[in-house]
Amino acid sequence: MSIIREADDIIAQAAAWAAAGEQVALATVTETWGSSPRPAGSQMAITASGRMAGSVSGGCIEGAVADVGRQTMETGVPQLLDFGITKERAWEVGLACGGKLKGFVEKFA
Repeated sequence: MSIIREADDIIAQAAAWAAAGEQVALATVTETWGSSPRPAGSQMAITASGRMAGSVSGGCIEGAVADVGRQTMETGVPQLLDFGITKERAWEVGLACGGKLKGFVEKFA
């Protein structure tokens, strides 16, 4: 399976999933500091059934964002996320050289 990375393709995929009756959440990187695998504006769509398109970082951050996406689908309440890590622990959580990122997760209508 290929990974969808372009923002327009991610929105189109999210819209297709929603049109097919899936619940969908959309995560967007809003800010980064230092080293971050994905720049501000990067997006990831998540469905209640576990499908994902796009990328907001990598490593366990994407798993955490997917969990928040599922929670956001259930509650309808958008969430702001803030991830940061020291260089010593960077590889453990998927921020290759340390750094920080902030993101916004919302239910896709």
